[in-house]
Amino acid sequence: FFHSKSSTMKLFLVSLLLLEACLHAFGSMHHAASEFQLEGEYVLAGLFDIHHVSSAVITHSSLCISYRRFQLMRFSVEEINNSTNLLPNVSLGYDIFDHCSDTHSFPGIFKLLSVDGMIQPWGKAHRNVSKVMAVVGPFTSTQVLTVAPLFMMDLIPMVSYGASTSVFSRKQQFPSFLRTVHPNKDVIEVIVHIIQHFNWRWVAFLNIDDDYGNDGRELFMKRISNTDICMAYTKGLNLYTDHSQLFRQIETQRIGIIIVFAPEWTAEALIESAIQLNVTNKVWIAGHAWSLNKKLPKKKGIKHIGTVIGVSEPKVTIPGFSDFIYSSKNQTHSKNAEQNVFCNQGCNCSSLSAEEILTVDPSFNFPVYSAVYAIAHALHNTLQCESGRCNGNITVYPHMVLAELKKSNFTLLNQSVTFDENGDPNYGSYSIVFWNQIASWCYLTFVLTCLLNNCLVQVPTSLCSQECDVGFAKKQDGIHKCCFNCDICEKGTYINKTEDPYKCINCKKTEWSAPGSTSCNLRVVEYVPFTDSGAIMIMVGAWVLVGLTLAMSALFAINYNTPVVRSAGGPMCFLIFSCLSLCSLSVFFYFGKPTTSSCILRFLPFLLFYTVCLACFVVRSFQIVYIFKMAAKFPKLHSWWMKYHGQWLVITVAFVTQALLLLFGCAFAPPKPYNDTLEYPDKVILACDINLKAFAGPVILLLSLCSLCFIFSYMGKDLPKNYNEAKAITFCLLMLILTWVIFATEYLLYHGKYIQTLNALAVLSSLYSFLLWYFLPKCHIILFQSYKNTQEYFQSLIQNYTIRQ
Repeated sequence: FFHSKSSTMKLFLVSLLLLEACLHAFGSMHHAASEFQLEGEYVLAGLFDIHHVSSAVITHSSLCISYRRFQLMRFSVEEINNSTNLLPNVSLGYDIFDHCSDTHSFPGIFKLLSVDGMIQPWGKAHRNVSKVMAVVGPFTSTQVLTVAPLFMMDLIPMVSYGASTSVFSRKQQFPSFLRTVHPNKDVIEVIVHIIQHFNWRWVAFLNIDDDYGNDGRELFMKRISNTDICMAYTKGLNLYTDHSQLFRQIETQRIGIIIVFAPEWTAEALIESAIQLNVTNKVWIAGHAWSLNKKLPKKKGIKHIGTVIGVSEPKVTIPGFSDFIYSSKNQTHSKNAEQNVFCNQGCNCSSLSAEEILTVDPSFNFPVYSAVYAIAHALHNTLQCESGRCNGNITVYPHMVLAELKKSNFTLLNQSVTFDENGDPNYGSYSIVFWNQIASWCYLTFVLTCLLNNCLVQVPTSLCSQECDVGFAKKQDGIHKCCFNCDICEKGTYINKTEDPYKCINCKKTEWSAPGSTSCNLRVVEYVPFTDSGAIMIMVGAWVLVGLTLAMSALFAINYNTPVVRSAGGPMCFLIFSCLSLCSLSVFFYFGKPTTSSCILRFLPFLLFYTVCLACFVVRSFQIVYIFKMAAKFPKLHSWWMKYHGQWLVITVAFVTQALLLLFGCAFAPPKPYNDTLEYPDKVILACDINLKAFAGPVILLLSLCSLCFIFSYMGKDLPKNYNEAKAITFCLLMLILTWVIFATEYLLYHGKYIQTLNALAVLSSLYSFLLWYFLPKCHIILFQSYKNTQEYFQSLIQNYTIRQ
């Protein structure tokens, strides 16, 4: 399993191991006094992110806020236990965990799902009865998405006090999820009403880059799709966001309205950066997660960033909570309680004073309070409590509590608590908050004129269209809500705003430009110089070929009258050696800056003299096949061939024909240099342009000779071994074909400057194919196997072949 690619599986297994260790430790200790645990007949689970492991720094204020909500659950449970009307004679307990991170929280989640220390999160429903009837929390949407599937399987109710992402309204995915905080769509609706009220059109939307923030952004985009509001800029915020670059972008687009849809720790970092970077004269619209932040309004320089308007949950005073906090902070817990804790059920919050806890941001206090009471009322109805007593004979399962939760209808602090079919609250409202310049809030109703009359002194305006960025051209669009679009100038074009801000101008063929350019740049001219390492190697190879032809010519001249030399072609061998050497001249003209003469000489020597080489091999392969297989049947042809020297006649005709064809091609459409500007936007490749129609004749003649040579040589594949020149010619032709097939493939796939080097290499390989695979074996016999270079040896092979035939 640990080799599994699934990170979820790995996390699951690691958590199981952690849980096993924690359960073992937990089973061996006695229950000491703890803020995280309270014994009861029915237990409520609580998930509160008291610490934030994912944050770079755990701030004192965020610790106080989370700790306050944590204490609210404790207060709510104890208040219910002291009530004679709600759950009479039934004691509620709680088991709360610090949901600081996924890896730290899974052991606690599994403990809640376990029965008698045995983990059975996916056992058969209702086989074992757990005391945990429901879960309060977690706070964030991402935390809920992480743990919710574990509770959904057994329909254990989850009542979140802070997760507002829209996905939780889908009951097919989250059948036992409810929440006491309004979903994001309600917050977005209020924000859009504020923007429309002040006729703002050009806004930025900054959101935390997680499920909560991304959902808010998508809802906002959908909501303004049919309005006059333009979302000019959007950015997902995280720990590594470059705030300096972000604000530069906002300033560039002249955005005056900034919506910040993020939790308090992300918003604090953003606003503090805005103060440090001297961002001024903006309207900040705060989401409900940080609109009641008490730290930021006291920051030095906060008044210079502009106006802050917030959408918040109404501030609800919970009677008796202050006394509970003072009483709780005065209690002292035993040392064992601090030492014998289960995994993440330690707080280290002793340094927090009661005043610090009570004066922090009161957001989401009532959602926590109402979540606990909603579960208690559901349990009350499940136990059929009435007349001061409950039915103790009923075995309560979580799904029964869930059914009653969905039907909730009770009054709490003058609010009627109910849920709709999606598990979203049908109660509560939003308040509009204005941060005035004396570091306090101005609470308003949803009548937005109050905001203008009571709080704002001057309402800023927004522009219909922002000036286009550098490299963008304006494109008039009368239908578009933002008046005109800004289109980036494509590659090969540039924008000159002083001449015409509406037109992208094309660059010259010798110039190039990247997308979004304000001027053109000269292209880089590329060709393969003589000093290139590849060019040097190929030219050295050409000189080696010339040297080998000279050496072989000398060896053949010394052994001219031997059977091996005569069977190889006799005097024809020296013609082939000469033509191969002349062909190698073409290689040297593939390098350096192309000129008209170098372009001609790249093709002319090779096509002309290689034609002679192929004609020689055609004649030689024909002679071998004719002598062994056709002479007896066509005696007159043999006499005519010998009388008029047919082999030299064929070679001469091939040479003259090829020379005329090449002369015709060079006269009407000679190869010439050209600049390839199509393949690369920023380069000019210097190459030679050859007219394929003009040079079709020489190529066809070359291919025809190659085909004839292959046919004749293949016909003689079964001739005597030492007299079988046909096999060697066949092999040489196959190597030749393979060489040019490889080059053709490279030519189709690659169009850079080194295609010239590859072309020269193909020419050189064509020359070596005959030199190495046809003549080199002859040299080996002459030098090292002289016994095969005798008339008697050849005659014996011919006699054996004749007998077999």
